[in-house]
Amino acid sequence: MIVSVKGEKKMNKLVFKQFEIGREYFLKIIGAVSKDQTEVQPDGFNNTIHWHTGHVLTITEQTMFGFPHATTHLPANYMELFGNGTKPADWTGNVPTMEELKIQLKDQLARIQQIPAEQLNNNLEKPFLGCKTFGELAGVTLMHEATHMGQIQAMKRIIEHVGVKN
Repeated sequence: MIVSVKGEKKMNKLVFKQFEIGREYFLKIIGAVSKDQTEVQPDGFNNTIHWHTGHVLTITEQTMFGFPHATTHLPANYMELFGNGTKPADWTGNVPTMEELKIQLKDQLARIQQIPAEQLNNNLEKPFLGCKTFGELAGVTLMHEATHMGQIQAMKRIIEHVGVKN
């Protein structure tokens, strides 16, 4: 399929609009979760809402900005707290609050919106998660955030309806 430069630029802007819409919805969802609910790990779930929130922030920073090597916008310990395979049961040291994570999620969105649209056309140094371009990786990042958004919604409903306690 042949896409004009103008059409390509329009598609690239759409990716950033999806980040904006998705992130605003993500913030709305976590904003409706009580402080107590963020620390509950219901049966059948590997983590807490607090962890999912930090995980989305950390993985997005990793895929969109090369964290922890190419950006210093997040503390280095976020990989140990929120990286793949981590869990709250193993947390030690300084763990950011949900309020801190919300501010960082908003700040991150502002930085994502500053990425030049043409950068989405750039090839990755080596394929990652089946992606060859930065734009493909951005799409996977959007899907990742949506997946965790669904987990948070499911966890909140279970906590509310089953009465799971911390």
